[in-house]
Amino acid sequence: MRGSFGRHFKLTIFGESHGGAIGMVIDGIPPGTRIDEAAIARDMARRAPGNDPTATARKEADRVTIVSGLFEGRATGTPLCGMIANTNTRSGDYAQLRAKMRPGHADYAGQVKYEGCNDPRGGGHFSGRLTAPLVFAGSIASQLLAQRGIAVGAHIASVADVADAPFDPVGVDAPTLARLRASRFPLLLPDREPAMRACIDAARAALDSVGGVIECAAVGVPAGIGSPFFGSVESVVSQLLFSVPAVKAVAFGDGMALSAMRGSEANDAMRWRDGRVVFASNHNGGVTGGITNGMPVVLRAAIKPTPSIARPQQTVDLQSGEETTLAVTGRHDPCIVPRAVPVVESALAIALCELIMDDAATKALKGGRDE
Repeated sequence: MRGSFGRHFKLTIFGESHGGAIGMVIDGIPPGTRIDEAAIARDMARRAPGNDPTATARKEADRVTIVSGLFEGRATGTPLCGMIANTNTRSGDYAQLRAKMRPGHADYAGQVKYEGCNDPRGGGHFSGRLTAPLVFAGSIASQLLAQRGIAVGAHIASVADVADAPFDPVGVDAPTLARLRASRFPLLLPDREPAMRACIDAARAALDSVGGVIECAAVGVPAGIGSPFFGSVESVVSQLLFSVPAVKAVAFGDGMALSAMRGSEANDAMRWRDGRVVFASNHNGGVTGGITNGMPVVLRAAIKPTPSIARPQQTVDLQSGEETTLAVTGRHDPCIVPRAVPVVESALAIALCELIMDDAATKALKGGRDE
């Protein structure tokens, strides 16, 4: 199993949904970096369950206990480990799932991969609960980026067929992203919230669930970050986004719509303004050739409907070898999109830290080379 990411801002995730704790070990935080634990707590609260009618009833405080790598409010430079206790588990709700596989969930794939040794309670290591450590790491990454003048934020672009306004891909700014980060239901058009909530309530009443889209942006990112091909901005960011269990599609800039454009439409015209290069549009989402071009980095992540639903579904019983039906009991989100917003932000922030540190390491090696 591969539970680590990164070479410079390196993460190792651990835990299961109903185990004693979940957490993350972060290696690569520069020594002396001030860590704002209050900011971490605010970010964790945005993702935490049980705080909104759209979320699961499972109530978890999601307080992070930093057990290493921090002294007197500053990173020591050694691995920093954050642990989050699981305090409100109801493992009995999952007894039937040892044999009956949930359609759309990782139950069957996990059984095969780990030869039946995986923990099925609450989805085990496959659970969306494991996105809490990702938000912890993302909060620290966001603090590192803020020191460089880079801000990351996101909003609910849609829930089912109810849409918010899109970001202005050229003019999105840090104050807008900060306002969104301060909201539990972040929208550019707040008047869309009642319709989105009604859509979620209707799915819950039908013993079903709905998905949606999250749009995320980073501003203040300088041009020249990233590498072509295997270290491209898109590939590094997408690797982290597709590590989020519910993400099934990622698009940068105009994404799939670019395929229907002509080159004259898709190309971002370049101009000189005050001695620097600017772009008249941002169809490419701030990335060309795998490298940032100085425009806002803008992406969208599609979030699938929660697979654990109370409506009866066709499945199989691995113990009896028979087809059967399954109505999932327990506590599950009818829509995880609102809680996934800080998770998507975290994925982008972590990826940008890794890319920036990689760029800095390359320049340091070049600086020390004999010519």
